[in-house]
Amino acid sequence: MSDVRQHAEEIREQFSEHLDLTADEVEDRLDNLVNEYRVPLEEARRSVVSHYLDEAGLERDDIRSGGGGSEKVNVEDVNEDEQWLSLTAKVVDLWDPRSDAVGQVGLLGDETGTIKFTKWADSDLPELEEGAVYHLGNLVSDEYQGDYSVKLNRTTTVEEADEDIEVGDDTAEVVGALVDIQSGSGLIKRCPEEGCTRVLQNGRCSEHGEVEGEFDLRIKGVLDDGTDVHEVIFDKEATENLTGIGLQEAQDMAMDALDTTVVAEEMREKTLGLYYRVAGPTMGRYLLVNEMEELAGPTDTEDVLIRARSI
Repeated sequence: MSDVRQHAEEIREQFSEHLDLTADEVEDRLDNLVNEYRVPLEEARRSVVSHYLDEAGLERDDIRSGGGGSEKVNVEDVNEDEQWLSLTAKVVDLWDPRSDAVGQVGLLGDETGTIKFTKWADSDLPELEEGAVYHLGNLVSDEYQGDYSVKLNRTTTVEEADEDIEVGDDTAEVVGALVDIQSGSGLIKRCPEEGCTRVLQNGRCSEHGEVEGEFDLRIKGVLDDGTDVHEVIFDKEATENLTGIGLQEAQDMAMDALDTTVVAEEMREKTLGLYYRVAGPTMGRYLLVNEMEELAGPTDTEDVLIRARSI
């Protein structure tokens, strides 16, 4: 069975309770995107699934991803997008939702680390209490830029556990010179759809297609501690603290130059070769910076450039 056919079979199964589809018609849609328009297979699958979600009047969390049950895992095992899973975890922290569509948002944790969770407002699930431990079934994972999270949806089961969990510390600290600011840094645009924060590529979200997008700041950097290199991500707040460039200033710079890449170039000039101590949780191969301190350290500009070119 070809890869396209296998994906078509899985999509048909996903919608079997909602739409009268055949594997052949699903395969035709996928094949058209992949072979006619040269869309990568995974993105083509997302596009076709989105089409059928609209047709059925469903949300993505109302269907299972292809071929999977709800596997019981630890937090550290959440390393795939659209993975259906179960966790026993403690509510470590709760934050104020920034959207009416979100009922609760915060951090879950177990012995292996912590992970962000989102509970949709229309999920009809009970309120989770900070410090409580829950058995959570039928969660679905999400990912962007190596950062994984889980979502509680209408099919999620919530059972409070009569136990406590000592949450593992997945915080890491790195001290080193910033030797590279990678592509995808500076002034970026994110998908504006509810619950989606994916970075747009040429005006397209990999899940929602062409969208207007909302401006944000980010740095994907590389720190060299003298022995190893470490990939780090600075979010908007951390980027502003690192560079002294705010979101509005970045937008004005890009508007004046008619080019968003000038923002990343300005950030490189301000930071490349300087020494920093950064700390934060590790997500995939990235350290997500939530603490930062600039250090006084020897900087050999030529050596830094040589290191950067070798990455």
